[in-house]
Amino acid sequence: MSDLTAPAVMFPGQGPESAYRIAYDLLARRFPREALEAIEPALADDPSNAGLRTLQAWAFLMRAQLQKAEAVLRELVAENPSDAWAQHALGRALERQSRHPEALPHLRLAAVMSGEYDHEAAVFRVQKQVASEA
Repeated sequence: MSDLTAPAVMFPGQGPESAYRIAYDLLARRFPREALEAIEPALADDPSNAGLRTLQAWAFLMRAQLQKAEAVLRELVAENPSDAWAQHALGRALERQSRHPEALPHLRLAAVMSGEYDHEAAVFRVQKQVASEA
């Protein structure tokens, strides 16, 4: 027997808050397609919801839909440059597209803002890649 659990279901009429909780849970359980299915109707009702767009970007990154993730993340960073997660995620999306020189400023900013080891490691990794491409 399998240990798989069915993903949560979103019913019509549930608001953005419910969609956020459901999508976050699905992403934490590594179900990005199902998370997008929960996010998209809620974003249709509230397209400026930064929380839902952040989860949408996360789902796109998990699905390796890097150009879609980049587009959402660029909007989030433009709206809130101090969002360390969005800066780092944008840098990672660009890095995964082998656009290292473009990724580096976003990764550096995220590392400075957050002080997280993973963010600092990403800076060193991409700096090394940029130097090797020069």
